[in-house]
Amino acid sequence: MTTVAEITLSAADLALEETITSFPDAELRVESVVAEGPLRPMPLVWIGGVDVDDLEDGLEADPSVETFTRLLEEPDQREWLYRFEYADVVTDRCGIVFEHDGTVLDAECSSGRWTLRLLFPDRDSLSSAIADLEDLDVRIDVKRMIDAGRDGDLEVSAALTEAQEEAVSEAYRRGYYDVPREISLEELADELGISHQALSERLRRANKVLAGEQLDEPTPELAH
Repeated sequence: MTTVAEITLSAADLALEETITSFPDAELRVESVVAEGPLRPMPLVWIGGVDVDDLEDGLEADPSVETFTRLLEEPDQREWLYRFEYADVVTDRCGIVFEHDGTVLDAECSSGRWTLRLLFPDRDSLSSAIADLEDLDVRIDVKRMIDAGRDGDLEVSAALTEAQEEAVSEAYRRGYYDVPREISLEELADELGISHQALSERLRRANKVLAGEQLDEPTPELAH
C-alpha cells in the first residue's frame, strides 16, 4: 500500500546550509520537484525575502551548489526562481529516495530545516530509504506517515481541478512516477497538448493537494 510521509532534516544534511545560515529570513520553495528525476534533484527553487545581489554572492560561496542560473523574478514580491546544479553529496542523498522507488512530492525550507513530502510504494521502501540515509549520518525526523491507495490503484482527490486530475492520472498511467521513468515530462506534455512548463506546474499543485490530504493538512489554493 502506498505510503506518504513528511520528513524533516537539517539543511546541513541536504543542501544550501551556508546560504540559509547567511540569510535566515530567506524563504525557499522548490518548484517542480519531480521534473528531472534523480540526476537533477530539486533543480528549480524560488527564493524570496532577501536582496538578490547579496543572495547570489552567498550562492557563489555555498559548497553545496555547483552552478546556479536565475530564470525568473517577481521583484514586487522580492522572489526569484533559480535552476541549481548541486554538489555530488546532495545528488547522492536525494538519489537514495529514487533508488527505493520514492518520489519527492513537495519540498520547502525554513529556519534551517528542509521539509520533504515523500511518496513510496510501501512502508518497507520508506524504511529502507531512511535507513540508508541514516547510514550516512543524516538525521531524519519523520513527522507524519500514512498509508494511502487501494489495490495498487491511484486514488484521485475530489479537491483537484479537472485539469490536475487528468495530469496526475495520465502521469501515473504512463509511468511518469516510475523509476526509471517510462515517459518524460516533455513527451507527456505533448500527449496532453500543453507545454511542459504548464504540465510541471499542474503536477506540482496536484501533488501538493494529494500530499496535504493524506497528511490531514488544509487543502492549498487550487489552480489549473
